[in-house]
Amino acid sequence: EVQLVESGGGLVQPGGSLRLSCAASGYIYSSSCMGWFRQAPGKEREGVAIISPGGSSTYYYDSVKGRFTISRDNAKNTLYLQMSSLKPEDTAMYYCAADSHFNCWVKARLGLPDFNYWGQGTQVTVSS
Repeated sequence: EVQLVESGGGLVQPGGSLRLSCAASGYIYSSSCMGWFRQAPGKEREGVAIISPGGSSTYYYDSVKGRFTISRDNAKNTLYLQMSSLKPEDTAMYYCAADSHFNCWVKARLGLPDFNYWGQGTQVTVSS
C-alpha cells in the first residue's frame, strides 16, 4: 500500500517560516517525481513545487518562487518544503504527491505532470 504522510503544518505569523515533511512508503520513492500542491478554501488546487527523482532539478510555480524550497532525502524516503517569508495568501491545505510513471520529469517540464499518489494534507495558516 502506497502511503504519503505530510506533517509540519501549523499557524505562523506573516513573514515567518515553516518546514513541511512528507514521509513516503510502499513504492519506489527514489525513482518518482515528487511535488507539493495546495488548496485554499473555495479555490482550485494549485501547484507549489516539483522535484525530479534524484533531486537535482526543481520547478517552482510563480506564486512561491524565491520564498519556498523543495528538497528530498531519498535515503529517508522523505520530501520537504521549506517555506519562508510566508504571506496570508499562502494559507491552504498542503499536499504532497508522487508521480511514479516513467519519464515523469520530462512530462512535468512539458507541463504534463501525472501525479498518481496523494497524501491527506497538512494545514498551513498564516495569520497575525
